[in-house]
Amino acid sequence: MRLISWNVNGLKAIMSKGFIDIIKSFNADILMFQEIKTDVIPLDLQSLGYEIYVFPAKRKGYSGTMTMTRIHPISVSYGLGKEEYDSEGRVIILEYPEYYVINTYFPNAGEGLKRLDFKLSFNRDFEKFVTSLKKPCIICGDFNVAHQEIDIARPKDNVNHAGFTPQEREWFSHFLSLGYVDTYRMFVKEGGHYSWWSYRFHAREKNIGWRIDYCVISESLKGRVIKADILEKVMGSDHAPILLEIQ
Repeated sequence: MRLISWNVNGLKAIMSKGFIDIIKSFNADILMFQEIKTDVIPLDLQSLGYEIYVFPAKRKGYSGTMTMTRIHPISVSYGLGKEEYDSEGRVIILEYPEYYVINTYFPNAGEGLKRLDFKLSFNRDFEKFVTSLKKPCIICGDFNVAHQEIDIARPKDNVNHAGFTPQEREWFSHFLSLGYVDTYRMFVKEGGHYSWWSYRFHAREKNIGWRIDYCVISESLKGRVIKADILEKVMGSDHAPILLEIQ
């Protein structure tokens, strides 16, 4: 099974950047998109042979997730059951016989860390929800945190910045300790590989980036992972897509 996760930073915007051809080139079984910023599914997407599930934010032009799948799920559910998060369209859960596939877009702690408490609350409730599930999980999306210093180009310059606060990093370590695996780190141990770059200062050209997009799996699925990668050369968003191949 081949999965792709990608923060597209606006579905309408990326549609004009060769998005359909890019999707075709992925040849993925399941595609998970974050920050779609719309509730409208373009007709070109609907003709690709995927079932499409959309969880838009109530606020127009903001947040939202979309999952496209060739593999029909047993069930589909949306959100964590709390309006403060679910109004922002952050979680889509597909249930399959052996596992769940979860598309998630974690909140950003915000400028001046104005939403740090909100994000940490989301983290705790997401953890509570996922650990309550009775099957292993495949969780992909934008976690909005650079976990370790090797996951960010300039760690010393970003201490206590949104996405690199001790609280966010500690929670991610804690979450992994509960029996989850950062699949990319199964294959790549060194730094210098990122999934997001600011549009400013030619950051992508200079590779001044952050790794904040992850495919995380339950420990019991670890032996079935074939490949995990960041598709750094795929353009169209300020994020790169990430890939997971699993038996």
